[in-house]
Amino acid sequence: MIDCILFYNAQVILRNETFLGGVLVEGTKIKTIYREKDISLDRFEGCTLINLQGKFLSPGFIDIHVHGGGGYDFMDGTEEAFENIAVTHARYGTTSMVPTTLTSTQERLKETLGSYGRIKDKQIDGAQFLGIHLEGPYFAMSQRGAQDPRYIRNPDPEEYRRLIEEYDSIVRWSAAPELDGALEFGEYLTSKGIIAAIAHTDAIYEDVVKAHQAGYNLMTHFYSAMSGVTRRNAFRYAGVVEAGYLLDDFDLELIADGIHLPNPLLQLIYKVKGPDKMILITDAMRAAGTADERSVLGSYEDGMEVIIEDGVAKLQDRTAFAGSVATTDRLVRTMLKLDHLSLEEIIRMISINPARVMKVDSHKGSIEEGKDADLVVFDDNVQVSLTLVNGRIVHNTLL
Repeated sequence: MIDCILFYNAQVILRNETFLGGVLVEGTKIKTIYREKDISLDRFEGCTLINLQGKFLSPGFIDIHVHGGGGYDFMDGTEEAFENIAVTHARYGTTSMVPTTLTSTQERLKETLGSYGRIKDKQIDGAQFLGIHLEGPYFAMSQRGAQDPRYIRNPDPEEYRRLIEEYDSIVRWSAAPELDGALEFGEYLTSKGIIAAIAHTDAIYEDVVKAHQAGYNLMTHFYSAMSGVTRRNAFRYAGVVEAGYLLDDFDLELIADGIHLPNPLLQLIYKVKGPDKMILITDAMRAAGTADERSVLGSYEDGMEVIIEDGVAKLQDRTAFAGSVATTDRLVRTMLKLDHLSLEEIIRMISINPARVMKVDSHKGSIEEGKDADLVVFDDNVQVSLTLVNGRIVHNTLL
């Protein structure tokens, strides 16, 4: 007999409405969605019945840009790191994630890719992995942020072709489109079904138009480490930020921790792009989910020491942020503080929108019959009390 769970007396969040009702899960899938008036508990004999007492039942949160958490970083290059990060973030509502690397040595990168290959199909009590995101090393030095400058360089066809051939886990790659060879790089990624994203860049609008034609369609942590309006020889040029607004096809990643982007910018993005092109990400480093005041960005062996203050990671000289310490529940709380955004719109930004970008929206990202049973339960303050991944309860503090 297939295991079944009925969640009832829940505020069920669909794409465009929230209503009092319930959801029946059978095995790994969502079987049926009910309005409360249609639920008769005696019909579900043999199922686990969970009364949510009016709490929200949401699609699982999907984080497509995360570096670490719980004291671990994916660049540690160990299965232990992958498992602990997945477990940590599941406590805050993340049901799927895309582990993200940093600019590093080839040896360090391959250790991380190798560890992913060994753990990707292992059943763990945490978020599910959707593939690897390589962030770098093809970046503009002037926009490196907290990326290690020792390893930043232009795209190398021999290098990236070899990596993609060797590791089929690479699902997205972020680069600066103005670099020599970056357009060919984007075309190659697109031909392999890999998402090409723009990041750590000093490009101007015209560069981004060419990049879009070459296959780039996502902007990594919008506003962070990218150019706005600049002057060259007295003439003004629109930058990457303006291109993100003007080119309708681009999806925008937002570190909505309440620190990286102030409320007026979040409101501006919403006003121009609308809710369906906004994707909430944590960009979390290893200190997420901990009380650490000092930490390391990247691997312990050759990463950068950072400080944690004001709810964010910073370089030791405080000249730049060094990743966030946010979890996905915090992103939702940040957006709820803005005017004019509905809960349904915000949840789309952290569920179906990232699922669509990662090409998994046919089975993830929304509460629909037949989709994966990735669900989150939270209260009015977005305090997560239960996380379900593929029909398995991986976090539960319900009394």
